[in-house]
Amino acid sequence: MNEQIDLVPARMVNEYVYCPRLCYLQWVQQRWEHNDDTALGAFRHHSVDGKGGRMPAPGEESPPDATFSVALSDPEWGLSGVIDRVDHTGGRAIPVDLKKGHPRMDGTAWPADQAQIWCYAALLEAAGFLVDEGHVSYDEGHTRIPVVWDDTARVSLRAMLSEMRVAMGRTEAPAPLLDDPRCPRCSLAGLCLPDEMNALLHRSQAELHRILPRNPNARPLYVVEQGSVVRVKGGRIQVTLKDEVVADLRLIDVQHVCVVGHVQITTEALTRLWAVGATVIWLSYGGWLNGWSQAHPGKYVDLRRQQVARATSGGAQIASAIIAGKIRNQRTMLMRNAKQCVSTHVLASLKQLAMDASACDDTASLLGYEGTAARMYFEYFAMMLSDQHWRDSFRQAGRTRRPPTDPVNALLSFCYSLLVKDLVVACLAVGLDPYLGVLHRSRYGRPAMALDLAEEFRPIIADSVVIQVLNNHEVDEKSFIERNAGVQLTSAGRKAVLEAYERRVQQEFKHPTFGYRISYRRALEVQARIMAAMFVGELQDYPPVVTR
Repeated sequence: MNEQIDLVPARMVNEYVYCPRLCYLQWVQQRWEHNDDTALGAFRHHSVDGKGGRMPAPGEESPPDATFSVALSDPEWGLSGVIDRVDHTGGRAIPVDLKKGHPRMDGTAWPADQAQIWCYAALLEAAGFLVDEGHVSYDEGHTRIPVVWDDTARVSLRAMLSEMRVAMGRTEAPAPLLDDPRCPRCSLAGLCLPDEMNALLHRSQAELHRILPRNPNARPLYVVEQGSVVRVKGGRIQVTLKDEVVADLRLIDVQHVCVVGHVQITTEALTRLWAVGATVIWLSYGGWLNGWSQAHPGKYVDLRRQQVARATSGGAQIASAIIAGKIRNQRTMLMRNAKQCVSTHVLASLKQLAMDASACDDTASLLGYEGTAARMYFEYFAMMLSDQHWRDSFRQAGRTRRPPTDPVNALLSFCYSLLVKDLVVACLAVGLDPYLGVLHRSRYGRPAMALDLAEEFRPIIADSVVIQVLNNHEVDEKSFIERNAGVQLTSAGRKAVLEAYERRVQQEFKHPTFGYRISYRRALEVQARIMAAMFVGELQDYPPVVTR
């Protein structure tokens, strides 16, 4: 936020009293997400938003009974706000704020609501109106609670605003509330991660609450049929092929759209997807990431500043944790899935490489540990495949990339692209720049941060999908074609892999750090948020996701 904070919105004063961190996330970082409570509150406010009415001059003899949606500001107080309703009675102006919930058990207004009324009273008074009280109208029970506006309230409000300006002017967000009943119902709980942050900061030993996104049923939409067109009709996204509708789903159920190859998407569909926060990803026919589109980039400017600084100065501590986690997950994959016993020497070597990587603060040495572990891992990768044909094919080719020269490598490359695609989406949701990494060098067209975050998940998501589709015979030799000296998946092969990939990322596991069950897709976003917290100084250590 700028050093000189402009007018403070009255609504943000309410949020600050309720939770300073919530205020910081909404006002400074410009992050917002609806839940059922906030959506219902916004819907109920529509009843007054359009009424308006004439606002009388101060002291007018025959004012209207009430005026709705009154916008005021005052530079002396440093406040702005839109008052739901102003009643005019007996020469006085009475600000009324409409709330969805209920008053406190003792019949008084909640402190946050009281503070918001004080802001409205101060604005009306500064505009020349006589004000001695305001009202909070709670929808539950249809109760209207008076809030006194006097000298004591004025002093309290000034002190509150001064404290708030200091807190909101810092580069680091206030700490989360500790084991507080307000957190589970907060619309930003999934962004704030209060229990997770407190656990990582060692501020709390309490059991962590599992926090779900508002719409856990939202899924990516993959469009792989060549010549398809993505359109929007009403509140639904439709995919047509030769004028026939082949997919039709609600817009709110689309997390992001991934189009592969020669697929068109209309401008109207793009606009509507952006409006609901959905990113559109373009992959080439061969599965390479070509680019993406989004609405406005993240408004948390200071996060991007800190990310640039960390990418410039180096993030060896974060990079070492990422690579150590990746190697440990590679070792776990071999222990779990090898059809023959992997030698204790190999497992011991991978364990030692992970330990060396964890303690390494030199990027060149770290990449050396990663490369050694990767060669060892892929040397024994074929042991995790059931079919001798696939084992021989991969052993003969080894790990090849651009282009992949055999079906197993084609599967690995495609699944890695899908994983990076999901982490680009996670970066954009958090406000990270996908191109600025701490491990991978930033270069033209390379999403280095998404690649950084992908490392620890490559074995347990992408490699796991490849092993599954081959061992379960979800793909066969007919699922691949050779072209341009490389091997690619056919349309049917891509569909089979996409189905397997989605099953994997929707699968839940016990989070090794937080202890609750979480889907792999949700874990991707949690790791991106932890990375962001590292950049802005909220956390000092990056804990990779390591499965057992």
